[in-house]
Amino acid sequence: MTTAPLLPELTAQAARAAHTDGRNCPCEATVLATRPDATVVRHAGTVAKAHAPGTDPTELALRLTAAARLPGILLPPLPAPRPATTTPTALHDRLVTFWPYGTPVDPDAPEAAPWEAAATLLARLHRSPAPPGLPPMRGPEKAARAVTRLRTAAPGHPAARPILRAWTALPAWARAEAPMPAAASGALCHGDLHLGQLVRYPAPGGPWLLIDVDDLGTGVPAWDLARPAAWFACGLLPPEEWTRFLGAYRAAGGPAVPADGDPWAALDTAARALTVQTAALAVARATAAHRPLDEVEQAVVDACDRMSGVPVELAGDPAK
Repeated sequence: MTTAPLLPELTAQAARAAHTDGRNCPCEATVLATRPDATVVRHAGTVAKAHAPGTDPTELALRLTAAARLPGILLPPLPAPRPATTTPTALHDRLVTFWPYGTPVDPDAPEAAPWEAAATLLARLHRSPAPPGLPPMRGPEKAARAVTRLRTAAPGHPAARPILRAWTALPAWARAEAPMPAAASGALCHGDLHLGQLVRYPAPGGPWLLIDVDDLGTGVPAWDLARPAAWFACGLLPPEEWTRFLGAYRAAGGPAVPADGDPWAALDTAARALTVQTAALAVARATAAHRPLDEVEQAVVDACDRMSGVPVELAGDPAK
């Protein structure tokens, strides 16, 4: 939960960053997110983000530098109001960064989802050299945190058993218990790709850019394709949309999958891990809200149940 003084103070910092001349303005701040891992406030054309407690300042600074060096792919950070630097600033126990506001994907218009833009940006990101010293991408770490949350919040839930079976069947690197495979882990990766990670900038109609550098780093590029691949495998993403996404990624020279033919040998492990992550969070949230799983949540749990009966090394086409 957001601590009491954080939100008003973050809002004040967003206002100072939006109006560096110090003038007062009639703009109203908008709270875009209040989660344990991020509090985000918009004031005029500026967004202030308080990152998760415990965020490493050196690693975050390296990720910010990478974003600043990749215009046209990643939304570049803004300087803090005082001093004028992109180095994260401290607010209570949180690090704060500043960003230009971009128009997000409209969740109420799924037919307009920018799958081709997302895939092309990923391909360009994966082909870009990683800055020296950039830490590993945090995708497997996030999946492991989701499973820990499930074990803590809902160990006795009927869905926990198939989810945990699917989890233990994954290779150690996908569970954040070992380094990622060296032969496939040198790409610059986003680490948490979904449609909420794209905005149009300049708003409202500029080109699409990727946002959120918290999980950015070097790693297995297939992880960035894993969420739409998992949705497709679970029957939640229509085949034509998956085909658009995969085709655009290949057309842009993305290295995560072969240029043609069956992509699943490259995608299977990461897609399984993202399915487990999604299911674990769904069950934990449903338990906290004292409600049953909805149809989508049950679909990913069912996929985990199917996955746990097929070893990763024997998997081919996605289970549908």
